[in-house]
Amino acid sequence: MLLGAVLVLLLAGAAPASAHAALRATDPGDDSVLRQAPRHVTLTFTESVGLLDDSFRVFGPDQRRVHTGEATHADGRSDTARVGLPGKLAQGTYTVAWRVVSADSHPVSGAFSFSVGKRSATTAQLDTGPAEDPLTRGLYDAARYLAYLAAALLVGTAAFALLCRPADTSPLRRPLVAAWWTLLGSTAVLLLLRAPYETGTGPASAFDVSALGRTLTGRPGEALLARLVILLLTAAFLVRLSGRRERRGPATLATGTALAAALALTWAAAEHASAGIQVPLAMASSVLHLLATGVWLGGLVALLLTLRRASGDLVEVVPRFSRIAFTSVTVLAVTGLYQSWRGLGSLFALTSTPYGRLLLAKLAGVAVLLLVAGYSRRWTQRLAAPAAAVRAAAPARVPQSVGAPAEPGGPGRPGEPEGPEGLGEPGEPEGPGGPVEEPAASDADRDDQRRRLRRSVLVEVAVAAVVLMITTVLTGTLPGRAQAEAAEQAPAGSLPPTTQTTVPFDTGAATLAGRGAVQVTLDPARVGENGIQAVVHGSDEGLVVVPELRITFTLPSRKIGPIDAELTDRGGYWSTNSVNLPLPGDWTMKTTVRVSDVDQVSVERRVRIEP
Repeated sequence: MLLGAVLVLLLAGAAPASAHAALRATDPGDDSVLRQAPRHVTLTFTESVGLLDDSFRVFGPDQRRVHTGEATHADGRSDTARVGLPGKLAQGTYTVAWRVVSADSHPVSGAFSFSVGKRSATTAQLDTGPAEDPLTRGLYDAARYLAYLAAALLVGTAAFALLCRPADTSPLRRPLVAAWWTLLGSTAVLLLLRAPYETGTGPASAFDVSALGRTLTGRPGEALLARLVILLLTAAFLVRLSGRRERRGPATLATGTALAAALALTWAAAEHASAGIQVPLAMASSVLHLLATGVWLGGLVALLLTLRRASGDLVEVVPRFSRIAFTSVTVLAVTGLYQSWRGLGSLFALTSTPYGRLLLAKLAGVAVLLLVAGYSRRWTQRLAAPAAAVRAAAPARVPQSVGAPAEPGGPGRPGEPEGPEGLGEPGEPEGPGGPVEEPAASDADRDDQRRRLRRSVLVEVAVAAVVLMITTVLTGTLPGRAQAEAAEQAPAGSLPPTTQTTVPFDTGAATLAGRGAVQVTLDPARVGENGIQAVVHGSDEGLVVVPELRITFTLPSRKIGPIDAELTDRGGYWSTNSVNLPLPGDWTMKTTVRVSDVDQVSVERRVRIEP
């Protein structure tokens, strides 16, 4: 019932999509020149996106912000975003900065431009605002890490108590309480910081009531709210569990499992697993992965605390946890392999994308963790060996009827007293003076084995904390598959790739235009058709008008060129949209500036043309 309720709450309306939204198209098109001003701006994405109060910021030719309407979904489609523009727009170039929230809860942003009538004469860089606030992002990531850490400790400690059944659970109470409160506090912080994290603003905006209300109606906010509810139910479960003498029944295990799965689902329903290919299978895999992580890593902490106390049942508890840990590692290996394939998309992405490189770092950490776990397993087997030997040496007890003759050498032999004072322990060797006691060295050996196991587990816990930190960063990184998909789309959602080169010149003329610099923008600096915009600045860094500006390209390594760009004077700047550079490589760009009939100079610069 609980899992069903959480599924209905978090998955209503979920549809397959690509993790992290990629911009598919814009209307007007990027870098387009329109005869008439458009009525609105429309963006189309590869997946459904959530809109913010400030999803669009439009800046005019004068670099001032243009008043726009409220952002909406075009034609009711959740994969679009649209904003209305004023009725009259002046001629010139307009820049559109946008920011939306993708289906996997991560904000994405970009910018593009279009022109009305003609392009603006200025090429000055426009400040469209920060993509994110560093302090907000830092606090949000820290809260996410604490939430993962606390969830692993909470699930693992509870599972250790229920499945390994230590006789004394008092060492586990404090970490259980600490984990619960840490998870509650970090979830509350995430809920408050969600709005500024989405909008890229400072932490102070977390207390905006309207922004918090918007957060609670979105999927990430609903997931965090559901997590708070599940934590309250978990607290009631733990309180009831601590007050009962019998804690290990099937109903108790079923309730604890349901609560742990529901808790893990609040992560799976709002992160990478909730978007992309094979969403249902991915979410099931994510839940199992999170649970196995908690049972193993959180259980290690519980085992470490248990080992600090010399308890007689350690020889039973430690092997139980060893078997549970082995099962958890198997589940982690299977689900991790599937999630890696789903997130990467190709082996090439393993080394060519930030997601792949982080995954390699995580795999290296897991390899170290497994290596240390091998040592722990060795000491576990040695610690359990004495108990196994005692069980193997104990003779089987055969029921006998009342009055039956006693076996030779057994209790009840003639002349031997019966009862506690004369009854030897089964399998206990006897000597001339009675039962031979265990050598004192065996207790010392067990203490040494316990200390070695405790140190090994401590190293495991430290490495596990690092692996969990890498995992936290990984869950907030664009998956390799999504990055490849975004690269296949027309790069209309971000500023086009350009190469901007500043070419200083000095003609020797004693005028403002006689010395200065030419700012040349080559777009997109790739093989094929390229556009050029060039602006001439004088010695006072102001714009100057020159009678002639010429740019040619030569590829010395292939003996190609010179190719004349054939720039056209646009009344304040020079440009062309039809420079064909047929091959990649390091081209030589020769810029010739003529400031009078007799004063001119040519300057060469190297530019890189990509395939």
